[in-house]
Amino acid sequence: MAAIAPAPEDRIVEIGPGLGALTGALLARIEKISAIEIDRDLAAKLRRRFGAERLELHLADALSFDFAALAGQGRLRVVGNLPYNISSPLLMHLSVFRDVIIDQHFMLQSEVVKRITAAPGNGDYGRLTVMLAAHYDSEAVLEVPPEAFDPPPRVNSAVVRMRVLAQPRTAALAELGAVLSVAFGQRRKMLRGTLLPWLVAQGVEPAGIVPTARAEELSAAQYFGIAEELVRRRGAASAVR
Repeated sequence: MAAIAPAPEDRIVEIGPGLGALTGALLARIEKISAIEIDRDLAAKLRRRFGAERLELHLADALSFDFAALAGQGRLRVVGNLPYNISSPLLMHLSVFRDVIIDQHFMLQSEVVKRITAAPGNGDYGRLTVMLAAHYDSEAVLEVPPEAFDPPPRVNSAVVRMRVLAQPRTAALAELGAVLSVAFGQRRKMLRGTLLPWLVAQGVEPAGIVPTARAEELSAAQYFGIAEELVRRRGAASAVR
């Protein structure tokens, strides 16, 4: 709770409140929150425990939920103990609504947090790292051991803080996704056999990339630059036609 530091004026949205452990802690700090719960039985228990005046509960799947509908006149702060099996697609879904979100605090499987916050050259660094870095500054703020839960899970957990950037680091998101799919599709191979020939086929002359490097050795900024060069190249080709 200290990591989230909710203020009375915050518009908090909790994903997957479950039995309401985090919900109760939040409502001890602020007057009202919104929550998204997919389980009907849990939703009924939450309504009975907290009441509709303080808990605006949405019975819905967070993977398809329209978070912009909750923003109203203010941006959101999103929190939750996310189901580990849907954490990556849910994070990508939330990135679509980044314009109405201030920050996100999530408890996730420790390995996922490592992927989100990894630096180049680290084995955890990959497509998810770079895609999220286009929109967020992310940091791990807390490790949570299995014994903190009852019953304890078989994995370690961690809390990540993701602050939405005022401006994305690149607008070439479709191109970035394509570049990362090629680069990390065979991440053990050197880029001279994967990304570099693909870029040449797209009409992009790779510059500053060591042919013997592997995908995890390029920085997020390098990938953003490659994606933007693809946009420029395709724009120039369209102009010629």
